[in-house]
Amino acid sequence: TMSHAWGYAPDNGPDKWCEGFPIANGPRQSPIDIVPGEAAFDAALKALTLKYDPSTSIDILNNGHSFQVTYTDDNDNSTLTGGPISGTYRLKQFHFHWGASDDRGSEHTVAGTKYAAELHLVHWNTKYPSFGDAASKSDGLAVVGVFLRVGNENANLQKVLDAFDAIKAKGKQTSFENFDPTILLPKSLDYWTYDGSLTTPPLLESVTWIVCKEPISVSPAQMGKFRCLLFSGEGEAACCMVDNYRPPQPLKGRAVRASFK
Repeated sequence: TMSHAWGYAPDNGPDKWCEGFPIANGPRQSPIDIVPGEAAFDAALKALTLKYDPSTSIDILNNGHSFQVTYTDDNDNSTLTGGPISGTYRLKQFHFHWGASDDRGSEHTVAGTKYAAELHLVHWNTKYPSFGDAASKSDGLAVVGVFLRVGNENANLQKVLDAFDAIKAKGKQTSFENFDPTILLPKSLDYWTYDGSLTTPPLLESVTWIVCKEPISVSPAQMGKFRCLLFSGEGEAACCMVDNYRPPQPLKGRAVRASFK
């Protein structure tokens, strides 16, 4: 079925996801195009507090769609609070989306402009018993999105990139310990926020999106490392992992708010 076969190719890509996942046409799908002039400043929005404990990182995995760094489920030391959310959300994993070239790759766009890549830090609401439980609740998840813009080399990304040789093919996994993703955040945590969804199947409409205004840098050579990962498994014809992003979805009347003037 589609749930096992979705991807980013013409025959199983975002245009086809609605066949297996009808919510693809739902009222709060992500990503979106953020139009800064239409995002109202909301003085009630708090600053983001991201506190991550590096000892909670476990492993890094190529899942055939992206790669992700996973964190332990039972810690209260890697959390997101403040911002648009109430309560405490716990870090589950982070992953990236990127393009075949530097002028495309991000999922969210800003006034129609794409960045080279986008980092997603995925958190779940600890008022629910587990990530799986939270993933289907309207306030279950909070994802912090950070744009990557091609420019200077980003030394803070290097430990992640150095692990790629061990996870080149789909299904490969290796331990990845003692990593604090705080180092991947931009200096300013000014953000836009809106109610949205997962950007990959099952596309559940459970995400409070927090998209940072300020991008982080990545060098052309570092982007090249991303593109050397494979969608394909060992022994299959090699297929480079590129253009693993969903295009912007209709806003359908949702409000986008800004934490900054």
